[in-house]
Amino acid sequence: MENKNFFKRMFTGRKGRKLKEYLTAYLFIAPSTLLIFIFGIFPVGFALFVSLHKWRIKRTDMIGLDNYVRAIGNLAYVLVFALGVGALVGVYFLIRRIIKMVKENDDQPWLCIFPGLLYAAITAAFLNWFYRALPEVLDIADKLRGLERTQEVFMGLLREALRAETVVPAWRLFLWLLLAGVVIGVLVRRFYQNRRNMSYQMYFALIFAALAAGVGLLYYTYQQVNLAYVEAMAEGVDPGIWPQFITISSGAFLLILAWILWDRAKKVESSGSFAVHILAALILLVGAWLLIGEIPTIIASGDENLWEGLKVTVFFSLGTVPFQLMISLFLSILLFQKVRGSNFFRIVFFIPYVTPGIASAAVFQQMFSNRQSAPVNMVLRFLGIPAQQWLYEPRGIIQMFGEMLGLNLPAWAAGPSLALAVIMLHSIWTYVGYDTVIYLAGLGNIPKVMNDQAEVDGANSWQVFRHITFPLLSPTTYFLSLIAIIGTFKAFNTIWVLRSNLALGTTDTFSVTIFIEFFEKLRYGYASALSFVLFAIILFLTYINNKTQGKRVFYG
Repeated sequence: MENKNFFKRMFTGRKGRKLKEYLTAYLFIAPSTLLIFIFGIFPVGFALFVSLHKWRIKRTDMIGLDNYVRAIGNLAYVLVFALGVGALVGVYFLIRRIIKMVKENDDQPWLCIFPGLLYAAITAAFLNWFYRALPEVLDIADKLRGLERTQEVFMGLLREALRAETVVPAWRLFLWLLLAGVVIGVLVRRFYQNRRNMSYQMYFALIFAALAAGVGLLYYTYQQVNLAYVEAMAEGVDPGIWPQFITISSGAFLLILAWILWDRAKKVESSGSFAVHILAALILLVGAWLLIGEIPTIIASGDENLWEGLKVTVFFSLGTVPFQLMISLFLSILLFQKVRGSNFFRIVFFIPYVTPGIASAAVFQQMFSNRQSAPVNMVLRFLGIPAQQWLYEPRGIIQMFGEMLGLNLPAWAAGPSLALAVIMLHSIWTYVGYDTVIYLAGLGNIPKVMNDQAEVDGANSWQVFRHITFPLLSPTTYFLSLIAIIGTFKAFNTIWVLRSNLALGTTDTFSVTIFIEFFEKLRYGYASALSFVLFAIILFLTYINNKTQGKRVFYG
């Protein structure tokens, strides 16, 4: 009876209603959170686990950063070190954020340090349990050999794996920390009644987690470099990691200083100070470039197929995104006019996007075949132009054009292959309709009165487009360019259908290289490492695009 009254009092009054609202909200998002963990966070964590092992069909020894070093050379050590430094920089900014909140609201949130520390410890304990339990679960496949594969046998082996000597203590530690975190969190909320209580707790938890991650990554990098030196010295060679490490880190530091000086230049008032800031920034920029110039030497020792795939991907991105956006913008402006048949053409242009990609790629494969009777070659022959190899041609289009003019161009100026150009054409043909529809939606959001006023003031059609339409379409352009760049780096299915071995790898983008490593060469650990390299590249490009183009977006 007393327990019933206790729970009744807990959910009555203003605080009780708020607690009930919180619990209801958490119950609503619990299924989606579980799905995100199972199908989103867990696969990423498992891929990271795989990338740190020598894994070819079967898991063997953990090899740390060896897969990453094989892919991008000693640059892997620098990047992991940079992640550790970035985590510590995040700690600095989080502390600044808390101090700012304390000063603005005159709070005393220092009790929140204890639950924050426990929340970070709970996260670390869960990751420790996950790291210890995963190998035991993966070994179930070996234990099933020679046994009848039934649900009862599998569940028995699963229980046995989760009760292993190394797993149970980690699980108990996680449960005790979770219980302590809940109790301490509730007590702190009771004794420190502040509406920003949970915010402070989360901030402190992030600080401790980032601090642990930063220190751990720095120490791990140091261990890996020392291990690489020991192994290299045993073979009588000098890997030269520390000199490269110091050189590139110094270059990155000078680059940051150059950016800070350049950013401060626009805030100074006197012309002399402005000139000094700009000159100093340029000098630091040159110094940084000279030091970071060590990177090409490092990556030359990495995987040649990886860098060739990255070059093909860059060609593919530069050859599709700009043309795709320009054509779709032109078509959207035409279709936005009130002309007869515009709705019909909107449907026609959108059809390639909804057409199954594999089917359209198969059609393109036949159209651009190397046969004399291929449709495109028949058109060329009708025009008096020799038939081409198209999807089977490894020579670059610039190189081929130079040969037609009798020029002998160097290898680096060959440009994308003719086979890749056909794939670019297919990509442009597929996505122009989608971009056109999005641009039409953006044009529909521009107030017509602005165009009418500009025309009354004497502006012609080009001036209206240049100074009104195009700036107001900048959010749409930013969105489409961001999605298109990410899409070109992830593109795979149609490229796989259109690629040919006769093209000598000139159509193998980064994603195709990862697929070949995983499914043909069966190097699962190395393929997982390449996937994280691709993820880092996409993240970096997204950041650069946000910093450059994002600042020019006009939202009205």
